[in-house]
Amino acid sequence: MVESLTIRRPDDWHLHFRDGDTMRAVVPHTARQFARAIVMPNLAPPVTTTALASAYRERILDAVPDGTDFTPLMTAYLTDETDADDLAAGHADGVLIAAKLYPAGATTNSAHGVTDVRNIMGVLERMAEIGMPLCVHGEVTTPDIDIFDREAVFIDRVLQPLVDRLPQLKVIFEHITTMQAVSFVESAGPNVAATITPQHLHINRNDILVGGIRPHMYCLPVAKREQHKLALRGAATSGSPKYFLGTDSAPHHRHDKESDCGCAGIFNAPFALESYIQVFDDEDALGNFEAFASLNGPSFYGMAPNEERITLEKAPVDVPREVDGGAAPIVPFNAGETLAWRLVS
Repeated sequence: MVESLTIRRPDDWHLHFRDGDTMRAVVPHTARQFARAIVMPNLAPPVTTTALASAYRERILDAVPDGTDFTPLMTAYLTDETDADDLAAGHADGVLIAAKLYPAGATTNSAHGVTDVRNIMGVLERMAEIGMPLCVHGEVTTPDIDIFDREAVFIDRVLQPLVDRLPQLKVIFEHITTMQAVSFVESAGPNVAATITPQHLHINRNDILVGGIRPHMYCLPVAKREQHKLALRGAATSGSPKYFLGTDSAPHHRHDKESDCGCAGIFNAPFALESYIQVFDDEDALGNFEAFASLNGPSFYGMAPNEERITLEKAPVDVPREVDGGAAPIVPFNAGETLAWRLVS
């Protein structure tokens, strides 16, 4: 029985820091575990230009605890009016690592998102030309589509036609939640990969709804049936280089989750690695954990893996019922539970 595991220090290839007091409260949780993180741009107002991304990066760095080595990797929020020249310049200067496609209305602060992918085809062609990755929130948002079907319909209507038209475009299908997404990623070419969150490896839609509504289990894309969760667990633990760690950690204050119109998002940053490694232990796949957490993401983005090592050990760790969220408390994923693994160094 494996009692500890030492791996290269991981990166988080998809997360939300927000801004202001909330950002300053949550950044240390990520910096404690990860060397780098792809930071989402859906602030209010969104981070749509190189200049805005550069300024946001400085605010994040100011929130990193002294003596902690952590690098935020910035993204730009695509709109129907995005300037391809600005994106290309920001990417060439190393400010913008990727750009993010939010279908308008898909999730938190996505009202300014792309209304039709055809409106940004010139931008996407430029990104493909310069090797700039596209991070995709893969859901349609038309009201005639059931919320549990939005990802699968997006694949058919938007994503498959896009990769057929621009096969050289590097696409990260973020926070996948369905067996259809797994099948799409598996059948796509080498320029398509996916991130998987810890919550979608642990919960299904029953965990949100059975016995009462649990708002702190609600995120977008919403958790699906058990069969989809099992498909994700199989993909994440398979050793395939197409899948890598992306928490989609999304802090919302307790009162914003526990309201008559609660926000979508799960804050998993405080114990993300402990949550992930439990899945690999359960699936007898600890030998594949380093690839998923530390190697596949850098390889896909064209970066070197981190040289520093971390160690996790099989020992209990208690998750608090709430953590400091700046202006108000935040309830973390696994709140009040005891996890079987802990990060020790």
